[in-house]
Amino acid sequence: MTLVRPSQQMQSLGVIQQGTPILNRPAQPFDVPAEAAAAQGVIDELFGAIDWIGRVHSFAKGMGLAAPQIGIPRAAAIVLPPTAGADPIILLNPKVTAVSEETDEQYEGCLSFFDVRGMVPRPLRMDVTATALDGTVTTLTYELGLARLIVHEIDHLGGMLYTDRMRQGVHPIPVEEYRGTGSSWSY
Repeated sequence: MTLVRPSQQMQSLGVIQQGTPILNRPAQPFDVPAEAAAAQGVIDELFGAIDWIGRVHSFAKGMGLAAPQIGIPRAAAIVLPPTAGADPIILLNPKVTAVSEETDEQYEGCLSFFDVRGMVPRPLRMDVTATALDGTVTTLTYELGLARLIVHEIDHLGGMLYTDRMRQGVHPIPVEEYRGTGSSWSY
């Protein structure tokens, strides 16, 4: 029996893997409402991919997926909060506009290189603007683990991976050594 690595499993589900150039390029923003139909199409594709991914892996900490991770170079992402029954957060053209000085470091994983986990410093609170399909721009504040999920996906849209945010000299560890699977982040 051949062991299927977590990254191989994600790749088989259509998740673009580390080393593919699209993951290191900024995504193109949507001109909404003019591109509302295109934006909705990308959102629908993201939800479809999330559905497939959720069938093979559970995410106690919530999960997110950015359009570049499924081969679409556009500024859209979806975050599923860890709270049961919480509505998905749709991010079109998101931008971090303010961050707290308070930070913490927690392990993160990424569907685009799911074989490892890395310790990443992040702000504990941030303000994020996003655009709705009708062109309305809203600003929301996110905290703790949800802020971590949101900024991870916004980084993807900027062409960054969490490894770009790790402190110098800190390296990802194999998923087999990571002991936080199935548990929430601690604050």
